Amino acid sequence: MGEVDEAKLDEMVGAARAMMARAYAHYSGFHVGAAVLNEDGVVRPGVNVENASYPMSVCAERNAVAGMVLSGNKKILAVAVATNVPTPTPPCGGCRQVLWEFGDAETPVVAEGANGVRARWRLGDLLPDAFGPDDLR
Repeated sequence: MGEVDEAKLDEMVGAARAMMARAYAHYSGFHVGAAVLNEDGVVRPGVNVENASYPMSVCAERNAVAGMVLSGNKKILAVAVATNVPTPTPPCGGCRQVLWEFGDAETPVVAEGANGVRARWRLGDLLPDAFGPDDLR
């Protein structure tokens, strides 16, 4: 997988931050915007959607992945997450597993907190020894 340049990552964080205002975080107040870059070069955004039945809530990262799949794409080149809390927040465990399905160990994941501070990981660092499609072949 090729490197994703800083300008593209900045664009992705901007898209995630812009979409964050549309999050439906009625219960927690934890607004999250996400964006995935897929193989056609398009940035697909997503937001978290909470539900009164908490387990039915869907994270922003998974909604961005759903948008990517709906567009006919199947490969994540990079992930960006923006939140309304000061500390950069990485994807939750369930989202890491979904991202792994379409990314790989080298996929960059960038998170930005409300104060503009960023953190960066590789997906393989967030989900070491991941279980994925290759384990089912």
